[in-house]
Formats: sequence, C-alpha cells, structure tokens
Amino acid sequence: MQAMARFATAIVLGLVSASVCALDIQSATEAELDSLRGMGPSLTAKLLAARAEKPFDNWADLMQRVNGIREATAQRLSDQGLTVQGLAYKSPHKPAHKAP
Repeated sequence: MQAMARFATAIVLGLVSASVCALDIQSATEAELDSLRGMGPSLTAKLLAARAEKPFDNWADLMQRVNGIREATAQRLSDQGLTVQGLAYKSPHKPAHKAP
C-alpha cells in the first residue's frame, strides 16, 4: 500500500512539474516572456504586438511574424518550455535519425 502511495505521489509531482515548466505563447505574460533566456523587452514587445493582432498558428507562423525569432531562438525558447499551441519547436532541418 505504501508503494502505491509513493507511486501516485510521483505521478502527481511529475504532472505538476511538467505543467509548471510548459509556457504557451498564447497565454504567456510579459513578465513570463521576459524571464526566458533570449527574450528581452524589445523582442517581447514585438511578440506581444503580433499576438494581439492574431494568435500564432504554429512555430512557423511565429517566426514569420516576429522579426528576431528564427530557428536558433525558437529552439532555445522551446528548450526552456515555451510552446505554440501546446507544441514544442521541432527544426525542419534536423537530419533524420538513421536506423542501424
């Protein structure tokens, strides 16, 4: 019984930590965006202005509409937990993993 309680606690803590780490760009505040490495007041302002016009459809839409966010920045932000429509950034230029 005690093992089951520990298992349940581990699952709950995992879910809580996962939800705390994920930050969707559609709902992120100015302060939350500014706290990400690679974002500063200028880039945050551009992003918020673009988001106010229309929510971002995906990472490609974000990168097209916000000057200053390209692949490297998108990957860095995604690695810190930023998502667009709940999805992490996946570079279209990463080579496919070859099976042995």
